[in-house]
Amino acid sequence: MTNDEIGTLLLRFEYDGTNYCGMQFQENGISIQQKIEEVYERLTGVKRRLICAGRTDTGVHARGQVGHIYYGKEFTIPTDRVLMAFNSKLPRDIRINGAFNSEETIHARFHALWRRYSYTVVQNEGVFTRRFAWAVHYPLKEELLQEGAKIFLGEHNFTSFSKLNTSTKSYICTVEECFWERINNETLRFNVRANRFVYGMVRSLVGTMIDIGRGRRTLDEVKTALEQHDRSLNSWLAPPEGLVFEEVGYPMEKGVEW
Repeated sequence: MTNDEIGTLLLRFEYDGTNYCGMQFQENGISIQQKIEEVYERLTGVKRRLICAGRTDTGVHARGQVGHIYYGKEFTIPTDRVLMAFNSKLPRDIRINGAFNSEETIHARFHALWRRYSYTVVQNEGVFTRRFAWAVHYPLKEELLQEGAKIFLGEHNFTSFSKLNTSTKSYICTVEECFWERINNETLRFNVRANRFVYGMVRSLVGTMIDIGRGRRTLDEVKTALEQHDRSLNSWLAPPEGLVFEEVGYPMEKGVEW
């Protein structure tokens, strides 16, 4: 915190990412970060920076994204009024669904222990799923999807299953959960939880597992690709629409409660 900052406002929020350029500020479009910061300034008269637990790309959604704002004396809104205050001014495709206020320094990104994402695949495209799922028009073997997911469990270097980001110093992530579930006759959902994710990682994993499920790649080929740290061995990335940032976990000692 700087000298004029006296507390942490931790916000949990959901959004439909269809009309935004992503979570973080971009010069070529409107971001989720920009919209929330603008509302904070309207409510308090002071510009403050929102720092989030994870970045999401254009078209990606969130159900439990978390960000912090270090505030000064200008912030006087009671915690139980934060949701109403923000949501009354935010666009309808962004909603604050949790708020936590602390005098302690809490960093939404660096203090996070894990993040969880989901990715939804449908077998038939529909009007009400087109923004939130990938329509895959090929037969998929579920047992191969599950075996593919097991490959990525544990600590690995995910260079082969990521997009290049010059600011990323390490591509090592520890995946704690990685599995598919059948939602209904038309819908499959991939769930993955890890201590961290690198750029494009979840969409890359999904694209790869769909190739496995279609019979276009073997399990051994994917295991080798993971070991080689070579992006030329990657499958194509799944489209952004099916991806949702679900939730973030923090240490118990931080006392975060929604």
